[in-house]
Amino acid sequence: MSNITLSDAPPGVEGAGFFATTLDKAIGLARANSLWPLPFATSCCGIEFMATMGSTYDLARFGAERPSFSPRQADMLLVMGTIAKKMAPVLKQVYVQMAEPRWVIAVGACASSGGIFDTYSVLQGIDEIIPVDVYVPGCPPRPEAILDGVLRLQDIVKSESLNRRNTPEYKALLEKYGIVTDNG
Repeated sequence: MSNITLSDAPPGVEGAGFFATTLDKAIGLARANSLWPLPFATSCCGIEFMATMGSTYDLARFGAERPSFSPRQADMLLVMGTIAKKMAPVLKQVYVQMAEPRWVIAVGACASSGGIFDTYSVLQGIDEIIPVDVYVPGCPPRPEAILDGVLRLQDIVKSESLNRRNTPEYKALLEKYGIVTDNG
């Protein structure tokens, strides 16, 4: 039987009976493998996400076991489908209600760029109102593509510094989107 590891150990110092790493790396590994998704699905991409959560693709094996339908109990927002401009303030409010650290995946062409709906009533990408960490292409994207997006986000989360959210650059990014933080 082969020796299977679920996750690579973070960079560190190994010796006989010990392993040492930085707190950033250990917490990053824990966060990356315990993301709680909040599905914000408005169109056909939501159906593909449902398949991703099913037994065939099993998003739970990557640590996203529990989909949350409360923004206060989620840290990974998956926006799937067409977002009408009337829906934009609701999406932004959901994002603001999420606790830090929070990450966003734009799933499908509509969430990423408005898709085929180049009209006055459709938001031409959710990055007009909230910051996006990962874009998943497709119309609609297959469940494998959504899984790939989550794995890419895990790579980002693993390498993110613990104090990144307190940097002037991050605060300026949120300010650009009109998002006010109360953490400093």
